[in-house]
Amino acid sequence: MTGQLARIVLAAFLVAFPASGAPAGYFDFGPNVTFETGDTWISAGRRYRIYGLQSCLRQTFYTDRSGNKRDCGEASIAVLGAYVRDTHPLCAPVATQADLTFVTCYATVGGERLDLAMMMITEGFGFASLSSDGLPVYPAYAVAEQKAREARRGLWQFDDVQHPSILLSHAAKNARMQK
Repeated sequence: MTGQLARIVLAAFLVAFPASGAPAGYFDFGPNVTFETGDTWISAGRRYRIYGLQSCLRQTFYTDRSGNKRDCGEASIAVLGAYVRDTHPLCAPVATQADLTFVTCYATVGGERLDLAMMMITEGFGFASLSSDGLPVYPAYAVAEQKAREARRGLWQFDDVQHPSILLSHAAKNARMQK
């Protein structure tokens, strides 16, 4: 799709679905959620995860500017919670797997629709999810992650932040070796 055609399609989408109402199939992120991680939550007994977003893992740490160890996973949860509270995102299911529904969410800020996962990643509090073959599940998120890293935004400002996909990859490799 050419750049011009992509802009036309995006403009048509935005006109077709005014910012004041949710498009068919979307639902409110909702105020009564329990965050499991900075990308996964429970609402009304159902688990949801933002497609393409990988948050920091709980019990992984970074050292803040004061020299204190901080839980990276808790930082991701705090930022996602703030975005939800401040922007009231809408989400739509994209895939279901056992007890988990993957969703895509958008927030309306200043009359513009913004991808919630992209917001987390560009601000440095989320990471691009990788597939089992190590490739980004959504390449645009990987590009945004690289830009956030280069600009040292969010968690990237701390030298010892650990990329969760690398940690998960090492854990999977170790599990395979132990079999």
